[in-house]
Amino acid sequence: MSLLPFCEWLASTRWSIALHESLYAYPLIESTHVVTLLLFAGTVMMVDLRLLGVAFRDVPVSEMNARLLPWTVVGAVIMVTTGLLLFYAIPVRTYQSVWFRIKVVFLVAAAINVWIFHRRVQRDRERWDTDPKPPLGARVSAAVSLVLWSGIIVFGRMIAYNWFDCYRPQSDFVYWLAGCVVEAQA
Repeated sequence: MSLLPFCEWLASTRWSIALHESLYAYPLIESTHVVTLLLFAGTVMMVDLRLLGVAFRDVPVSEMNARLLPWTVVGAVIMVTTGLLLFYAIPVRTYQSVWFRIKVVFLVAAAINVWIFHRRVQRDRERWDTDPKPPLGARVSAAVSLVLWSGIIVFGRMIAYNWFDCYRPQSDFVYWLAGCVVEAQA
């Protein structure tokens, strides 16, 4: 099952073309995406460093969450909105980007990590909320979060480069990984 036909249809819509060709809208959306990524990732990393027990050791985890979560949510909402608009502006190239596909895998893994943390680790936070070094499960979740969000940022940045674009000569593996449709040579 491929989303390529949907992306091709999306790319042919007036709004997608207008957004992609806009002199001001696309760069403004892209810049807003990066700035809110900084807000989101910055607040997430502050909490992760607290959960690792390497920073803010005197601040209860619940207080860190209470202070930072509203900013994290604002950053996430704007970041997702602008990310969807960036995809909408260039859907085919983005869909066929190896970097975008890896980024999506990391995003899914980050969401699963958050779900596991809230479902299993945080349920008994009252017992360790003020401990300078939280339990192993919290520290592992924080370390995984830091790795995943660092990867998301790096792979997201790499989307701008055309090293593995479908129109360039690539190995069969890269064509497959990117979902490229390559016509057979006669």
